[in-house]
Amino acid sequence: MPLHLTKTAVGCASIEALGNRLARRASGGMVRVPTRMRPKRATELIGGSLHWIVKHRIVACNEIIRIDDRSDGRIDIVCSDQLVILPAAPKRAHQGWRYLEEEAAPDPEGGDDSGLGQLPPSLYGKLAKLNLV
Repeated sequence: MPLHLTKTAVGCASIEALGNRLARRASGGMVRVPTRMRPKRATELIGGSLHWIVKHRIVACNEIIRIDDRSDGRIDIVCSDQLVILPAAPKRAHQGWRYLEEEAAPDPEGGDDSGLGQLPPSLYGKLAKLNLV
């Protein structure tokens, strides 16, 4: 089973904004997502997905193709440029990236049984700041 990552789409207020950002970065069918730290479990990530968090929800993902070293000491997570839209699933925002096990990853065809994914983003964000969700 592949391992996945979650990453907050900082500055993106919607899925459309995330899609536009990734489209501008796309080249040759791939998108490079820079990060400072190399994942220790990098080999397990190949074939997994990078799940994007927008407004405290996992909303989309890209397949991870490989992990590349850069000349400036940083790391590129190289992903497919195909953004897969997911049913919104609650997830607290965080800095950098975090591992996401296969069992915890949102199902592209499924939904959130709790109903939290159906809340308006502004309301969900307020509840998350109050630690109520």
